[in-house]
Amino acid sequence: MSKLRNDCFALPPGVNWTPVEEALERLRSRLHPVTDVQRSVPLAQVNGRILVSDVYAPRAHPPSNNSAVDGYAFAGPLTDVPSILPLVDGRSAAGEPHMGRVPEGHAIRILTGAVIPVGTDTVVLEEDCEITDGQLHLNGTLKAGANARKAGEDIKAQDRILTAGTRLSPTQVAVLASVGVESVDVYQRLRVGVLSTGDEVKPVGAPVTDWQIYDANRPMLGALVAQLGYELIDLGHVLDRAEDVKVALERGAVQCDLILTSGGISAGDEDHVSKMLKAHGEISNWRIAIKPGRPLALAMFQGTPVVGLPGNPVAAWVCALRFGAPAMALLAGSEWFEPQGYVMPANFSKNKKPGRSEMLRARVRNGQVEVFGSEGSGRVTGLAWSDGLVELDESALQIEPGTPVRFIPYGSFGL
Repeated sequence: MSKLRNDCFALPPGVNWTPVEEALERLRSRLHPVTDVQRSVPLAQVNGRILVSDVYAPRAHPPSNNSAVDGYAFAGPLTDVPSILPLVDGRSAAGEPHMGRVPEGHAIRILTGAVIPVGTDTVVLEEDCEITDGQLHLNGTLKAGANARKAGEDIKAQDRILTAGTRLSPTQVAVLASVGVESVDVYQRLRVGVLSTGDEVKPVGAPVTDWQIYDANRPMLGALVAQLGYELIDLGHVLDRAEDVKVALERGAVQCDLILTSGGISAGDEDHVSKMLKAHGEISNWRIAIKPGRPLALAMFQGTPVVGLPGNPVAAWVCALRFGAPAMALLAGSEWFEPQGYVMPANFSKNKKPGRSEMLRARVRNGQVEVFGSEGSGRVTGLAWSDGLVELDESALQIEPGTPVRFIPYGSFGL
């Protein structure tokens, strides 16, 4: 699979603040799948994997006409009331079809899922008829084809059943199995490295002082990568030392298809991630008009794309979802996606200034959207409290209870 160009993230001259939708479109237009293809993977191993090419049905589903109910099969329509049809010997059951032809004007016992015998095309439910002395008694009329499933009514042979770029789920595996597809070609799982930086940050379990904090970003981003179905490469945590950052990035460039970093991407004295990317790669700092999470570093380091996320956990989460999730999908061989949002009434008040999009931690209760009480980027409790995000565009907004807002559940990002 071809790599991305080193300058693929470069911004046009003169660009300063980038609106969210424009940033998303730029990012989408610069990416393509970077993972290799794995051929003929058995169905038992393809859940969560991404299809390389379209899949066509080798046979129809259902493969033959069959009954939708337990009852009796005959040739319809029957318009005489009442109707009496003699029963032929035997029956048609699922897996044990009646092999002979049913004579005209006769009926036969049939069970749900059984092949409809030659000479019949209609089924009456057993509770809608009576059997007396070997004869079927019907007290109503039935149109031809009642209670019968047609061969191929779901899938015809050679129908395209799944398209390239589809991420396979249990329901899609069922579709493949229903027409006898044993294996498919899928992309290798995208290998995503997660790296945390910062002298003040300590891994969970390490001793800390009052001026140090535990690393929430690396476990959070690692869990996100795993839940999205990619292979997590834990690049660990490094101090604000140029050489340490360089070594971690070099390891990630060898082991990963994409690297997610958190912290160290601004222009401060100790922002060594951005310094290393500038010195040894190609970096573009996109100043995106979004709150939280304005700085977003997009870079190439030794042929591997790097997404530099903000250090504050809420900002890192928002940027990882809004920009990282669709980017990872495209790099992995799937399609770029725009998360599905729902317009719902607000159960909060807010006076929003113009100029930036805002993403508020939110949840739905009783058909209304409520937001977390604080917008602070360090308030990790709001992440666990929320079910999704309210997205407010760049315009000035006065929101009161009942105002329609766009709520994006976390499930829309693939979680």
